[in-house]
Amino acid sequence: MTGQAPRHAVVIASGGLDSTTVAYWLADQGSELLLVSFDYGQRHRIELDHARRVAETLDARHEIVDLTSVGRLLTGSALTDANVPVPDGHYTDVSMRSTVVPNRNALMLDVAVGAAVAAGADAVALGIHAGDHPIYPDCRPAFLDAYARLAKVANEGFLVAGFRVLAPFLRSSKADIVRTAAALGVPFELTWSCYKGGPTHCGVCGTCTERREAFTLAGVPDPTTYVGAEDAEVSR
Repeated sequence: MTGQAPRHAVVIASGGLDSTTVAYWLADQGSELLLVSFDYGQRHRIELDHARRVAETLDARHEIVDLTSVGRLLTGSALTDANVPVPDGHYTDVSMRSTVVPNRNALMLDVAVGAAVAAGADAVALGIHAGDHPIYPDCRPAFLDAYARLAKVANEGFLVAGFRVLAPFLRSSKADIVRTAAALGVPFELTWSCYKGGPTHCGVCGTCTERREAFTLAGVPDPTTYVGAEDAEVSR
């Protein structure tokens, strides 16, 4: 990111590696933080507890927004529909297509921008990255550019000067994020990635596989406990 760090940022915080690293990156620059998480009926809602614990380490305000009634309308995704299995194996656009939740980032951004306007914050930030581009339409640069314009039009006259929608890792890989997180002292053990919803990372679903690969490629020790990790191959 170029320019001055935000004075006050609302961070869409899932409790995962990406959004947690965004929060730590902003905190390192002196930004005041409000972390906003979303309960949309996801099977891995354990991530919300991890987001809370991350917020505590940053001494940041944390709010959980109840979107469960909306989530009931977003059927067909492995994250919101118990009849759709979470895919295992390498994180690819084919295998992970079933994990797309329709319009999820736009919904979350709408709430986060509203919260930013109400709080007088000068930024909203989220943790989308380059590895998401092939799979998730609402993680691509075109979406972010269009949404930033929409936020300014929708809140004209109410946004503070210089308001921005930030995705500092938009063109970074997951391994890049792990390297940045290690340098910032992110508590990896508090972050959550697994989509299957168990009490421990499964080690074999697409997001666990991506997490394990990122640590390997980054050359950073992975403190995560995985169930079934001994049977999962990680590309090197």
